[in-house]
Amino acid sequence: MTTIMDEIRKSEGFEAEKLLVMPEYVTEELTSAELTRSLHITDIGYFPRARYHYRERAEGCHTHIFIFCADGEGWVDLGNGSTMRISHRQMVVIPAGVPHRYGASGHDPWTIYWFHLHGHDAAELIRLYGLDQGPIDLPHASYAEMIGIFDECYALLEDRPYSLQVHVHAAQSVRRLLSGIGMAAVRAGRSEPGDRHLERAFAYMAERLDQNISLEELARHTGISRQHLIHLFKQETGMPPIEYFLRLKMQKAGQLLHLTSMSVKEVAAVVGIDDPYYFSRLFRKRMGCSPSSFRSSPKG
Repeated sequence: MTTIMDEIRKSEGFEAEKLLVMPEYVTEELTSAELTRSLHITDIGYFPRARYHYRERAEGCHTHIFIFCADGEGWVDLGNGSTMRISHRQMVVIPAGVPHRYGASGHDPWTIYWFHLHGHDAAELIRLYGLDQGPIDLPHASYAEMIGIFDECYALLEDRPYSLQVHVHAAQSVRRLLSGIGMAAVRAGRSEPGDRHLERAFAYMAERLDQNISLEELARHTGISRQHLIHLFKQETGMPPIEYFLRLKMQKAGQLLHLTSMSVKEVAAVVGIDDPYYFSRLFRKRMGCSPSSFRSSPKG
């Protein structure tokens, strides 16, 4: 529960703070530019020991807000009846359009790095990795990378705020940071047994590319139910197990088409498909062209 001290508003800045807000005409240009329209930074800042820091947006914000707590504590309320406590080495994401308020703890005010992102890809990164599912604990490596990327992006944007090249680089750096944090969060959220089950399934598939396997067979070998296996695969790869297996087969087929003089029929047989016409349909669907076209296209 927030206290009166938590909710005192700070009308001035914070000592040694950093703050950049892109002018509206710059954000309009970034929204129109090919390499930044899907993701770009609109605001970025650093507030050390931000006592009485408080923000409230009853209608939400048009950008996605990312807050990294480097020290101390704070809180975030997304208007759903619960208040999240944020502490050292945690990140919280407030998606665009979500009503919210947040602030520093009264007894141990937070030090935060933060930025606002705009664009479709920002929303998709949040969705893909579940970055808005409460505070995310940052591993030491992710935390150190965050500070390094923040410092670099801030320095570049402060020095050349109207350079499209700088904004593209900053956007790509932030994209890499968030995908790395997302991958770490997904792995942390998956149990160790879940990792072992996946490794067993991957190994079983890799050893049987010349065969056909069923979902029941894979689940039995892995030692879990079909439903749980499907859940683990979708979490890790975004697709069901058998679709992943077929893509492994087509990847192997592509290597054989490129590196050997084997006929299409022979390649199909190597990946466990007796009917070359069926193989060609599978290959075209997943590789985007026929086996013969794939073989004749330049590589490398």
